[in-house]
Amino acid sequence: MTTRELILELPVTISENEARVLFAVTLYEAGKVSLGQAARLAGFSKRAFMDVLGQHKVPVFNYAPDDLAEELGP
Repeated sequence: MTTRELILELPVTISENEARVLFAVTLYEAGKVSLGQAARLAGFSKRAFMDVLGQHKVPVFNYAPDDLAEELGP
């Protein structure tokens, strides 16, 4: 994966770690990065990041209803 560096000025009320996690959650939710990429960006294992997604009420698996029905079968 090719990467870029981003430098941000954050309010003192937001830690670098919090911003990193929120950014990773947002990118994952938008479908811009994979679960593994988001987990690495946030500094977590995939399993731990899945818990973070749950805390932010972001589904780990985002299936359209028709896709889910097809996946589950008759």
